[in-house]
Amino acid sequence: MKLKQTRSHDAFERAKRLIPGGVNSPARAFGGVGGEPLFIARGAGPYLYDLDGNQFIDYVGSWGPLILGHAHPRVQRALAEALERGTTYGAPTEIESQLAQAIIDAMPAIEMVRMVSSGTEASMSAIRLARGFTGRDLIVKFAGCYHGHADCLLVQAGSSATTLGVPNSPGVPMGCTADTLVLRFNDAQGLADAFTAQGDRIAAVIVEPVAGNMGLVLPQPEFLAALRSCTENNGALLIYDEVMTGFRVAFGGAQQLFKQEPDLTVLGKIVGGGLPVGAFGGRADIMERLLPAGPVFQAGTLSGNPLAMAAGLATLQELAEHPPYQHLERRGQRLADGLQQAAAAAGVPVQIARVGSMWTLFFAETLPTDYDSARRSNMAQFGRFFWAMMERGVYLPCSQFESAFLMSVHSDALIEQTLQAAAEAMKEAARHPAG
Repeated sequence: MKLKQTRSHDAFERAKRLIPGGVNSPARAFGGVGGEPLFIARGAGPYLYDLDGNQFIDYVGSWGPLILGHAHPRVQRALAEALERGTTYGAPTEIESQLAQAIIDAMPAIEMVRMVSSGTEASMSAIRLARGFTGRDLIVKFAGCYHGHADCLLVQAGSSATTLGVPNSPGVPMGCTADTLVLRFNDAQGLADAFTAQGDRIAAVIVEPVAGNMGLVLPQPEFLAALRSCTENNGALLIYDEVMTGFRVAFGGAQQLFKQEPDLTVLGKIVGGGLPVGAFGGRADIMERLLPAGPVFQAGTLSGNPLAMAAGLATLQELAEHPPYQHLERRGQRLADGLQQAAAAAGVPVQIARVGSMWTLFFAETLPTDYDSARRSNMAQFGRFFWAMMERGVYLPCSQFESAFLMSVHSDALIEQTLQAAAEAMKEAARHPAG
């Protein structure tokens, strides 16, 4: 089946004349798979519909927030009611505290929370707070973990265990990343060595507890233990970036799943119910260092926007009252098993990383454990598989290095339909194994 793309092509040509690259975020440009992006007209439940009328089973879910599916009735009602009262006030509202309470109830490590408008803003603010609280400058991050595009975090991954930050984008001065140390994900010894060498300078370690931006890469238990012990023993803060994992891998996020308590947590995606939002929270003694309670500056005109708060609160309430996590786990396992079987039948080497409703299909000989091993995946073969799935009505992330997401509205029948498409797509991928 050949996709109809006439109207999407015309829309993309127009967008390129008006918007750099034709998109407002590079992840949408299909650069990792070739071809042109499809322009979406609407979403409903588990489906996306593009301008040409193509229907897709959606495993992107707006890159994670739509755990309940597109246009969920409870979220839509909450938005409609909020819209009747206005769109923004630049003043406090009760619903901000209601959503804050819901987050605090779900995550014991969070005693206070500050709402912002994006994950990038939340990560940037959490790092500023960590520096202000500890009086130190050095930040540790891990190669392949993405925490937004703040200058100090936009650092090129190094191949050695410990690499001083080198900006990987024009416009980021060397000085902005001079206090960012990049380590290898899952390297407990490398983390310990960094603290031995510079522990009295490290303000915080920021990490995706389940990496989702080099494809899904699971943390090893010794790595998680080292994160907590190294920071605690050296007076540094541990920041969990749960923008993807929060309320997705478990209601209480990865910290509930792994029984961890970070000092600060960065949230987004599901907390906004599909609207732009971010949040960061943690221990009260740390959070009370924020202006106006304390001296660390952070502000935002649209922070706590009533529409985003309404959508987020409705989503969290629905998840709390009707938890989908057992169904997502069962369907996620069926999907992973079926994809592995389809690949084996076609003779295509693949690895499937999954935790709950997050997953990545790597075209690789071994399961990636860090950024370097993830990059050894056959990206050309992934691109062929991607388009073969698109032609069969399955919408996947347009990059080998992005996580896919199940939604609660993905039924058993849709999983089986996806696996049937994958069996055919794997055969096409197998015809060109070299990449």
